[in-house]
Amino acid sequence: MPSSGSPREPARPDPDALLAAATREGRGRLKVFLGAAPGVGKTYEMLTEARRRALGGGDVVVGLVETHGRAETAAQVAGLEVLPRARLDYRGQVLEEFDLDAALARHPAILVLDELPHTNAPGSRHPKRWQDVEELRTAGIEVWTAMNVQHLESLSDAVARITGVRVAETVPDHVLAGADAVELIDIPPTELLERLRQGKVYRPDQAQRALRSFFREGNLAALREMALRRTAERVDADVTGYMRANAIAGPWPAGERVMVLVGGDASAEAAVRQARRIADALRASLVALHVERPSGAAGDPTPALRLAEALGAETETVVDTDLPRAILAAARARNVTHLVIGRGRPRLWRRLTGRTLSATLLRQASDFALHLVPDPAVTGRAPAPPQRRSFPGWLNRAIVPVLVLAATGINLTLDERVTEGSLGMVYLAATVAGAVASGPVHGLATAVLSFLLWNYLFIEPRYTLTIDGPQEILGAVVFGLVALLLAGTAGRLGHSVRAAQARVFGLRRLVEFSRRLGAPMDRAALLSLTAEEAQRVAGCPACVLMPLSGEEVPGLGLPRERRADDADLIPRASSPSGMEPDDASMAAARWAYAKGRATGWGTDTLPNSAWQFQPLPTAQGIAGLVGLRFADRAEPLDPERERALHALLDQAAIALERAELMEERARSVVRAEADALRTTLLTSLGHDLRTPLTGIRGSLETLRTMGDALPPEARADLILTAEEETARLGRFATNILDMVRLESGEVTLQPEPLDLPSAIEAVVERVQHATDRKVERRIAPHLPAPSLDPVLFNQILANLLDNALKFSGPGGQVVVTARREGANAVVSIEDDGPGIPHEDLSRIFDPFFRASRTDRIAAGSGLGLAIARGLTRAMGGGIAADSPILNGKGTRVTVRFPS
Repeated sequence: MPSSGSPREPARPDPDALLAAATREGRGRLKVFLGAAPGVGKTYEMLTEARRRALGGGDVVVGLVETHGRAETAAQVAGLEVLPRARLDYRGQVLEEFDLDAALARHPAILVLDELPHTNAPGSRHPKRWQDVEELRTAGIEVWTAMNVQHLESLSDAVARITGVRVAETVPDHVLAGADAVELIDIPPTELLERLRQGKVYRPDQAQRALRSFFREGNLAALREMALRRTAERVDADVTGYMRANAIAGPWPAGERVMVLVGGDASAEAAVRQARRIADALRASLVALHVERPSGAAGDPTPALRLAEALGAETETVVDTDLPRAILAAARARNVTHLVIGRGRPRLWRRLTGRTLSATLLRQASDFALHLVPDPAVTGRAPAPPQRRSFPGWLNRAIVPVLVLAATGINLTLDERVTEGSLGMVYLAATVAGAVASGPVHGLATAVLSFLLWNYLFIEPRYTLTIDGPQEILGAVVFGLVALLLAGTAGRLGHSVRAAQARVFGLRRLVEFSRRLGAPMDRAALLSLTAEEAQRVAGCPACVLMPLSGEEVPGLGLPRERRADDADLIPRASSPSGMEPDDASMAAARWAYAKGRATGWGTDTLPNSAWQFQPLPTAQGIAGLVGLRFADRAEPLDPERERALHALLDQAAIALERAELMEERARSVVRAEADALRTTLLTSLGHDLRTPLTGIRGSLETLRTMGDALPPEARADLILTAEEETARLGRFATNILDMVRLESGEVTLQPEPLDLPSAIEAVVERVQHATDRKVERRIAPHLPAPSLDPVLFNQILANLLDNALKFSGPGGQVVVTARREGANAVVSIEDDGPGIPHEDLSRIFDPFFRASRTDRIAAGSGLGLAIARGLTRAMGGGIAADSPILNGKGTRVTVRFPS
């Protein structure tokens, strides 16, 4: 923060401003030509400036410019070096895009790149053009670009409400905020409409449609105001950054900015509202400042700070012992021109000595306009919640006489053994104890009562309230001064210690909560953790309510649409277990969810409820509610615990939003995989069903039409073809059904000790009989007998053998090997086919996948290996493939089963 203006401290530059300037070192500059709407002349002005710079000897290159058929704009490109565009193939079309690599290789001093919000074609390095600009700047290239104000991400909703047109391509606000220069290209709406009618913006047919929709005078005026405001904000930020970097004390009256001081008194909220009205009248930004003092000033500023945030103000909290100094330092750092404070109710001695905050600011804040807000009418206001005491009320009232009587009893015991001055020290100890335990007022009462008893019982003459002799008078005066000083100091110290303890407790809980949030957990665990931490911080039962509409419809597994007024709120977690709101309190919960505001006990809405419900707001809406049964507490939360509770709820809301986004991402991945599987399945059905059906139909038609005219050998060959294609069609249907069973988890195991040699022999004999191919067997002796389902094992081995025979070719060799490896039984099938490319090895067990090098050799559905993997895993085994295995050819598929 810049210097507060104290004469003892020299002005120093703001470290944040210096860091921002250092961050820009080595990066290329960015200049944005900003307009309110298409046709105002952004590209024309950018090219005109580029031509002037090029004529002056500058290295200027045009990366890409969209002229939109405007002859005047196209004429400005003449004479400038233009980079060729990159050509990208996309779905059979050739798209032309900005060539980022060519620009980086050319590395001009200035690159002109139009249409900053543009979305790049698929296949480009970055999806958005503003990301290309960031890479260019990182490479040290200065970039000039153009955009309209409606393409700013934060303004897209406002533009849609004004114009009725939703802008699809947007630019994040930080891109414009990080620009080194912003030049506003502005013309009046009437002039822009005239240009549109003359065909200088769009073709005549397009111009007529635009005049009826987007290009209306009211729309253009609103967009123009947005552009002017955003440019003014940028200029104000530049001025403030310059002042901070150069340690210039403000304010500079270049623009209006309002700051309101937020305290814990009753006038804080009234001051915030008045400050909002002043800022609106001045069309200025608003900052709400709270100065926290270590002495622990009474009152809770949280409601006023929340009101300021709700009214669109920026909030800031600083810690300082000197309130006026902190206010002026923050005001000068932010270049504030107007200060708004509440009148409050300062103590009488401050008013008499002129040391009130308003009087001090009037003397010191000569550079600011000071607004003093009067006290609001307190009638009808709910009383402020009492501050938390360290003891119950009755004990606080009794602690003064108890301490004084205890000190008197000790002094009576020590009387005649020590001097009366030493006896006074015992009363001073009681005074300190009373101030620390119950505050300065109780400490002062302890001091007065202690002095009276000390004087009456122990100072000569005894049993009177008179003092005899200068020594006794001096001792009494010193005792009184020390007692008053200790009462005030110790009381404030005790308050500060209790506040610090509460703050440390809140920080510990937040740190612990953040640490536990970092561990992997599902939504149920997250909700339980939130309820537990809320119960610990608030010290009362807590629960988490979630809308049923955010869950799946029971029995269907389909998400229901979420409605803000959905009444189906149900408890998802509670601490202690079983603590749930009753039906009367659920009315408050539904209202809190619908309105997004705290409701119930201690609030302005349904305060008779035993529960208070706090919403969990996220960017997507209200994620849920946290309910706290405050009626079980003897007293309300102190400000520090309340701040910790709200910080915890904010973290919980962010964690819930993150969990929901992760679940949605997982659902999207599943949907994408299902769509891909569906597409592949349809493609496979189209190929693998059509081929055998065509063969069967052709054979049958030939037999029907030619009949006995065919030779016996031909008829037998056609019948055999029909049989083979029918068998192939049957195998494909079986594979599809098996895959469905695996995906749905309906595979039922009936394991038993399996004699591997006999099972392998049976499958090999069946395959050899069906294909007239020889399969070599290499079975080791003394194989273990793993517990497997014989039917499923036979299906695994049959699919693997079918795959090997298919891809090894008619004259190829297939070998089945069975051996023991430790406690595992291992069966491998090898072929001498062309092998599988290395990049396809990890995918050959996916459904419908067929290696590219083997697609032309043999037909198939691509399900055999996927089924083998699924069945192997279902029986607790593992499967893997290796290729090539010999001389760049061959494939080995190995299955392992624990014995």
